[in-house]
Amino acid sequence: MIEHHVRVHPSADRLPREDQLAWKLAAVATDTGNPDPDSVTMAVNRVIDNASVAVASLLRRPVAVARAQAVAHRGATPGASVFGATARVAPEWAAWANGTAVRELDFHDTYLAADYSHPGDNIPPLLAVAQHTGRTGADLLRGIIAAYEVHVALVKGICLHEHRIDHVAHLGAATACGLGALLRLPTATVYQAIQQAVHTTTATRQSRKGEISSWKAYAPAFAGKAAIEAVDRAMRGETSPSPIYEGEDGFLAWLLNGPESDYTVVLPEAGEARRAILDTYTKEHSAEYQAQAIIDLARRLREKAGPLDKVRSIVLHTSHHTHHVIGSGANDPQKYDPKAGRETLDHSVPYIFAVALQDGTWHHERSYAPERAQRPDTVKLWRKITTVEDPEWTRRYHDPDPDHRAFGGRAVITLEDGSVIEDELAVADAHPAGARPFDRPAYAGKFRTLTEGAVTPQAQDRFLAAAEHLPHLTAPDLDGLFPEVDTDAVAARDAQLPKGLF
Repeated sequence: MIEHHVRVHPSADRLPREDQLAWKLAAVATDTGNPDPDSVTMAVNRVIDNASVAVASLLRRPVAVARAQAVAHRGATPGASVFGATARVAPEWAAWANGTAVRELDFHDTYLAADYSHPGDNIPPLLAVAQHTGRTGADLLRGIIAAYEVHVALVKGICLHEHRIDHVAHLGAATACGLGALLRLPTATVYQAIQQAVHTTTATRQSRKGEISSWKAYAPAFAGKAAIEAVDRAMRGETSPSPIYEGEDGFLAWLLNGPESDYTVVLPEAGEARRAILDTYTKEHSAEYQAQAIIDLARRLREKAGPLDKVRSIVLHTSHHTHHVIGSGANDPQKYDPKAGRETLDHSVPYIFAVALQDGTWHHERSYAPERAQRPDTVKLWRKITTVEDPEWTRRYHDPDPDHRAFGGRAVITLEDGSVIEDELAVADAHPAGARPFDRPAYAGKFRTLTEGAVTPQAQDRFLAAAEHLPHLTAPDLDGLFPEVDTDAVAARDAQLPKGLF
């Protein structure tokens, strides 16, 4: 691996493009050797994971709206598939619809380091372009592995959150790189596409603050759509704002650490195996990743806690990120509002811990239902739960050794009689270092569970067989990565939507 120091340069420096971060990212994408076998296996897992959560979200309003917008752009030749629809549409619109479906339930993969990310968000635009351009399963896998490599490197090296910039700014660059690898584009073309993607997909974190709206699901889909358009424009010979990262009026200078910015991004050498995807992890529960271990901890504490009406207070000692993003440290009253929407509740660890402690389980729909959130005993318990930052948990959150990195916390339950019950959990059970790491059967099981009732057992089998053989799929076979669903139910949902422009 090579450490690249990224800092601001005045325009008078005329920084050579080969010394710019965007070029170095593009070079990683276009250096395509034989894929690492373990990375291929994990990429297949994530294709299964994405389909699972996409199908489970098809009847939800944001997904239905995105699908309706996409279907209005049908007729592209050959076009790309949309989960839940029969029409093929322009690839950028397929990426929009499918990206929203994948993100809606907050239930696919994650990587946490200096910043946050959901690297699986790269897959919908890559799959759409692969279909539209007649590429094979091996081409798609090459693109996925490259996108994950770049995405993980950026998330490790450049923190966006401290400047209240949304994490999809790294996603746009990663997707552009994945598309470059998929299509075997020249480095110079990918370099230009990265710069346009970063320039157009940078936004503030207000989408994840306060009353969180449905845009949280659309934001990564927007980045994927923008990356496809950036690649198309770059392939036609057009240039983009440069240098996008290092320029004196660029990304670092005005949106991050300012003129004195100095970041270190670690990238693989030429010919080095691309294995960053193996550092990422998926979710067993439909909630923000920092809540995964907290849900498992609540399930473990349920029997120890006894009657919950005897609880005086619960304090979750956890990391800076968990406390300030999904905990009471965010200072968002919405995180304690029984009438808050799902998008807010899945970013409220006090709510999540309360429900998991009461129910001993977590469900992607029932645990967020309005009647569940408004249950009086739940509201009473919920408002007794607070979070505090513990420096040790913050240190563990950022531990450079992935085997020691921790995203959980310690729960201190104080009962009315003054007795205290404590327990802690470092990582979720499904984490690679957890009690039950996710493997291929677990991904297949998640798919069957989330698609039950929408996809017949026979269609489930066909999808899983196609995914298992992804490295060997021909271009027409990529259609098998879209499970056959009950289109009547989807059409009935879509018919309820108000009309837009398209």
